[in-house]
Amino acid sequence: MDDYQYETDAKENLIEECEHIWTEVEECMSRLLDLHTETVPESSVHSFLKISSVKALTSEYNQWQKREQKILSPDEEVLKEVEFENLQKLNKELELLLSCIHAEQKKVQQDFERSQQILMEQEQLLESLTAKQKELKQDDFHFSEKRALQELQSKMGKTVAFKEYLLAALGNFLKEHYPSLQESKHVKNKKKNLTEYPSAEVITVQEILEALINKMKQSPHDPYVTVDDSMWPPYIETLLRYGIALRHPEDPQKIRLEAFHQ
Repeated sequence: MDDYQYETDAKENLIEECEHIWTEVEECMSRLLDLHTETVPESSVHSFLKISSVKALTSEYNQWQKREQKILSPDEEVLKEVEFENLQKLNKELELLLSCIHAEQKKVQQDFERSQQILMEQEQLLESLTAKQKELKQDDFHFSEKRALQELQSKMGKTVAFKEYLLAALGNFLKEHYPSLQESKHVKNKKKNLTEYPSAEVITVQEILEALINKMKQSPHDPYVTVDDSMWPPYIETLLRYGIALRHPEDPQKIRLEAFHQ
């Protein structure tokens, strides 16, 4: 009776130990599945095979628990030995499976940490590229603004130079074709049918044009200049004939420069 009780207690202890190991296996499998839902490691196919193997062993274990045990031999020693060997074999299989699960869990954790590190590096790279892009845009804006200012200054310089050229050409033309009356008196006797020169001091055509230009710039709303004795009538008629100056519509003694800029 004591031997039978001893065998029963040993059997129950082995079963409890197996159930405890199996509980640990199920917990490991649950954690492993949770990790698989968060990451997709490179060994996903291998993990799937492991999980399938665990499910197959679980099903086999449950079936083995439910089926009725047949008495192989009436000898209690033989039954004890067979049962003990079966439990040992199952225990070794479960330990091996638990070891595989632990290794797989460690690999999954390593894959997860590596993925996290790669993600962090990519985020840092993205931040660096974004900052560089903003810097380049800002530099490009300043460069474009500086280039536009340089081009404007160049155009202004060319315009001023062209203006000086035109003024010089106009001055030479007027000096050649419309010299001052004092210089023209020296050649008076060499020309025939020439209008007599006035006795009063008069200004040149260039001075008349300068007066008209200054008046237009100073008071564009009233650009008319009153014709006085200092302006020789032939000069005024020349400016009016060639459309350089215009008379006032109500006062013939006032003239203005033609608005060539409009």
